[in-house]
Amino acid sequence: MKSTLHNFGAGPSILPKEVFEEASRSILNFNDSGLSILEIGHRTPLFQPVMEEARTLVRELMNLDDDHEVLFLHGGATTQFMQVPMNLLDELGVAAYTETGTWAEKAIKEATLFGKVEIAGSSKENNFRAIPRTLRINPAAAYLHITTNETIAGTQWHQLPYDAGVPLVADMSSDILSRQLDFNKFGLIYAGAQKNMGAAGVNLVIVSKKILGNTSRKIPTILDYRNHIKEASMLNTPPVFAVYVAMLTLRWLKEKGGIGAIEEINNAKAKLFYDTLDALPVFKGPVNREDRSNMNAVFIMEDAGLEKEFLDLCKKEGMVGVKGHRSVGGFRVSMYNALPLESVMAITDLMKDFANKK
Repeated sequence: MKSTLHNFGAGPSILPKEVFEEASRSILNFNDSGLSILEIGHRTPLFQPVMEEARTLVRELMNLDDDHEVLFLHGGATTQFMQVPMNLLDELGVAAYTETGTWAEKAIKEATLFGKVEIAGSSKENNFRAIPRTLRINPAAAYLHITTNETIAGTQWHQLPYDAGVPLVADMSSDILSRQLDFNKFGLIYAGAQKNMGAAGVNLVIVSKKILGNTSRKIPTILDYRNHIKEASMLNTPPVFAVYVAMLTLRWLKEKGGIGAIEEINNAKAKLFYDTLDALPVFKGPVNREDRSNMNAVFIMEDAGLEKEFLDLCKKEGMVGVKGHRSVGGFRVSMYNALPLESVMAITDLMKDFANKK
């Protein structure tokens, strides 16, 4: 095994080295308090500034208006599959969903427990290799739900349906903070932190107050967004360490120049990888080129018999997390914010060397 590792894992995934270093010091002694970040009270003057800074950084980086609230909640994106319709969809109402891959399907499944779901657009017939080109959205829908980036299928929405005519809800778990968008045009955004924003265990929710309180159902206290807004994400004990790591990662992103600066780096990484992939006949990218994800590049081999050999070579050369998702096989290279360009250069050089020997 190489001493230098390149982490292409899809999540939990690579984080900035500076974040690891600061977080590790705080496990032993947080802010020279003599206490670990793991043992301080969440309502103490030690932790409350952490939560406030994390929320403020999200607002600043995403240029959010006053109508949008920033929450850090438990449960990850999977909890949001049911919390979104529970808060936004009446039992007799309808919600529009796009069907673009595994994670969109999971969101659809949960939403059907709370009301009627209509599929506004689907790419299931072509094995989720593309983003739907046209959408049919019921104007009476409570919202339109999209999964902006599918980590398994390797697709990404590059043209966002801002003009849907209904509130736009987005699962941004795998591309949050990776590119500039008009975040104020979304009714609700949610994202698990463990790809671009921190450690597993906390979920970011950004919600417009205008879309809340319009359902007749009774919502359990802990699942009602309005209660979390009222208590500034401190309704119950938050995942203290995960919020802290998210705050450090947000600080790192701001110091890098913010979303615009990281987007340029992400575009360069994706261009290098896909240009290399397209130039090597031994490899094949199954996703429509215009819908390829800048975060999760999936690919296969023309000769499936060579896959094990390539994976063994990746392991030998310190390329971690290259094996594709168990449901689809092949390979996947995840290029999240913290992955340096040098890592993409390393794997593309390896791909070239492998191809030249075949």
